[in-house]
Amino acid sequence: MFQGSRKWLASLVLGATLALPAGAQAPATPTPGGTLNMIAQPEPPMLMVGLNTQGPTLYVGGQIYESLLTYGTDLKPLPSLAKSWEVSDDGLTYTFHLQEGVKWHDGQPFSADDVVFTGESFLTEAHPRWRLIHSTYVESVTAPDPNTVVFKLKTPFSAFINAFELSSFPIIPKHLYEGTDYRTNPANQTPVGTGPFKLQEWKRGSYIHLVKNPEYWKKDRPYLDELYFRIIPDAASRAVAFEQGTVDVLRGGDVEGFEVQRLAELPGVQSTTAGWEYYSPLAFMPMDLRKPPFDNKLVRQAVMHAIDRDFIAQSIMFGQAKAATGPIASTTKYYTADTPTYPFDIEKAMALIKESGVDLKANPIEIMPLPYGPQWERLVEYVRQQLDQVGFATTIKAVDAGGWSQAMSDLDFNMSVNFTYQYGDPALGVARHYLSNNIIKGTPYGNNGGYVNPKVDELFAKAAQATDEATAAAAYTEVQKILVDDVPVIWLFELQNTTLMHDKVHDLVRTGIGLNEVMDEAWISK
Repeated sequence: MFQGSRKWLASLVLGATLALPAGAQAPATPTPGGTLNMIAQPEPPMLMVGLNTQGPTLYVGGQIYESLLTYGTDLKPLPSLAKSWEVSDDGLTYTFHLQEGVKWHDGQPFSADDVVFTGESFLTEAHPRWRLIHSTYVESVTAPDPNTVVFKLKTPFSAFINAFELSSFPIIPKHLYEGTDYRTNPANQTPVGTGPFKLQEWKRGSYIHLVKNPEYWKKDRPYLDELYFRIIPDAASRAVAFEQGTVDVLRGGDVEGFEVQRLAELPGVQSTTAGWEYYSPLAFMPMDLRKPPFDNKLVRQAVMHAIDRDFIAQSIMFGQAKAATGPIASTTKYYTADTPTYPFDIEKAMALIKESGVDLKANPIEIMPLPYGPQWERLVEYVRQQLDQVGFATTIKAVDAGGWSQAMSDLDFNMSVNFTYQYGDPALGVARHYLSNNIIKGTPYGNNGGYVNPKVDELFAKAAQATDEATAAAAYTEVQKILVDDVPVIWLFELQNTTLMHDKVHDLVRTGIGLNEVMDEAWISK
């Protein structure tokens, strides 16, 4: 099922620049009004991005909530709810000046108190990355006046200015959450943000309908009147919906990989792989390292040899991926290829398992797919086939998006699939999966496997606190070598997502966070 030539798939890798159809000219003046139809795949468990950072939640919730900053395709910070900022010479004080006249969707005024509440209370309890950043680096978050917020750090943290994108630091309304149980607050079902669109209706299993925020803080924005995120469970039906014009936009993963090239070549269709620069998503397989068989490093190394990552990237992901070599994506700062390698070698894998002395049949495992569509299911089928070939006893445990998140958060799994964002710096998006102080229940995006290595902890801390590039680079190079030898997770591939849209859609992908960016500038030509 999974064998065969890869050469024919090479043509499926699309260019990174936006491609307008031949002869097409984008109109110069935006036209206000209109409806943009998209797809939420799979249907998100909630839209409250402070509690859930799965891709579908961010896609929809990114139109409702905002953060202090956003980031360009060059990863440089850009204004959002903060209009300007300064960093002290010693790197310990960050001062943000807020936009004025901002209101929450319920009409209450937004102020620095909301930012302080978010940074000192809500996210320190509910958000895995901010909780780690806050406990390690942040001394205080204060508001000297209603339009100014000051973050004081305990020690320099070079990646701190990159930590204020929507999924990393979504601003939460203090007046709705202070003094409540954040996870059971009724406001989670009727999200209130400061973004350009408000939730109008969520018809489960059918669509999520957002409408224009008439009091949005940016003058004469957004251009669009409404957004629909259609819930279409079947991948083939999603492709048909786009082809027939029922849906205007497809994001990475909305359709099967083999459909991307065909749809991109249709008349009146644009395609781009831009908009993922900040995230650089990398797919991997976390394992429970607390018990056999994955508590043995030789077994984990054997798994790396048993899986053909190039085959996965080209044949299962249809060229929309690149084989990963370790924990840091090749597009992320401080990446090095100077690490141990694991060429596809079944005989080597079997030799390592024999050397380990582990009885695989006495330690059967369940593999839990990522519930994001057929290609992820096929990925797990392939992995199971390969593991069985070298002696594992495996079964597949199918779950929906909510079930996957719950199982990973409860640390109740043997082996699963995940892909996470790197956020422009290893200190933000990579270290969290390997730091021993981030082995916590309540999030699927921490050190879920239970990996502990004091040297790795030390090197990540040294790199994050470095005040010069050379020191950081040296520490990150060393930590990559250690991790790739230890194999705390099975690294699979770097996702190379393609966005498809009909040529009536303009200014949709503008920054390094792509379709998670507020769509206040997006418009449709009539």
